[in-house]
Amino acid sequence: MEKKNRPRKYDDQFKQEALRQVASGQSVASVARSLGISEALLYQWRHRCKEVDAPSGNEQLENLRKQVKQLEAERDILKKALAIFSRPI
Repeated sequence: MEKKNRPRKYDDQFKQEALRQVASGQSVASVARSLGISEALLYQWRHRCKEVDAPSGNEQLENLRKQVKQLEAERDILKKALAIFSRPI
């Protein structure tokens, strides 16, 4: 009975460890070689990971709006504090 070449399945932990090694400065080629996988597969995992981690345009815009509101509130507090502390005694 002949064994068919089925694509190997890698669990998320294996993929994350491989990507962590690349992120730590090792080359894709050396990590792929040491783990016995193709460079192309490692590049695919990295690309998919970036797609998942990247916020959509709307999410990013909403996050920036929240940040602007918080910074404006902090600025207003500092203005009030400056006015209080710069009053003559």
